Amino acid sequence: MIKAAVLGSPISHSLSPLLHNHAYSILGVKGDYSAIDVPEAALIPFLSESISENWTGFNMTMPLKERVFDSPLVLLDENATQIKSANTLIRRGDGYVGTSTDLTAFKRLLEPYSVDRVALIGGGGTARALLGALADRSTRVDVLLRTPKRLDLLSSIAPQAILAAIPMGSSLEGYDLVVNTTPAGVADHLASTLQSADGLFFESLYNPWPTELAFAWSQLGGKVLHGIDLLVEQALDAIHLIAEVDFDYAAMRSELLSVALSGINAHPQ
Repeated sequence: MIKAAVLGSPISHSLSPLLHNHAYSILGVKGDYSAIDVPEAALIPFLSESISENWTGFNMTMPLKERVFDSPLVLLDENATQIKSANTLIRRGDGYVGTSTDLTAFKRLLEPYSVDRVALIGGGGTARALLGALADRSTRVDVLLRTPKRLDLLSSIAPQAILAAIPMGSSLEGYDLVVNTTPAGVADHLASTLQSADGLFFESLYNPWPTELAFAWSQLGGKVLHGIDLLVEQALDAIHLIAEVDFDYAAMRSELLSVALSGINAHPQ
């Protein structure tokens, strides 16, 4: 029987248990997926204790995606190593394999779109997953950063692209793709500066939903992908890896998007 959970702090708002348990029901597999409040400082001891408790796997929110690199029980795969971030752990023997389903989700979601010139808001784990997904496609990425020293790490993930740190108040016009990866509220001030919305805007948050910036972009007629799209897309890979079951991604995506939207509407922010 599958025993899995999403870890983070705070974590009570997470829709992941709703999505994963619904998927288990559709797939006809026995399992339970919960949400556990695990602060950053508690992650390493939590993982050590989990080995004797027959956990199948975990998903993690920031900053655990970075903190997990300090655990001797976790073997990081190529994707996680590339972007220095892991959001999914799969039990293997007396340890875990860490990977990033954020990276694979970004790849699939952005495959249909032009991504030559990109504006990236933020420089954390989600930003690195985005860069990993676009490493071979984008030629220039302007990064709106509160901490410019993060640029060196970001540049190592996409060495073929020209990366430049620009102020957090910079214009978002003239890009094929604009992606916000910052915590709730950090990018809200940019909504009032928008004059046009020609490219694609990707908001990685789903709580709150929609964010002020995503709402402003859509009001100007721009195309928007929401955090709910990213949540569901990365969940597809996590479900596949944790349950070790093959399934039709298109059909499951439709099911989980519907469930996720119902979950958000049932608990409006």
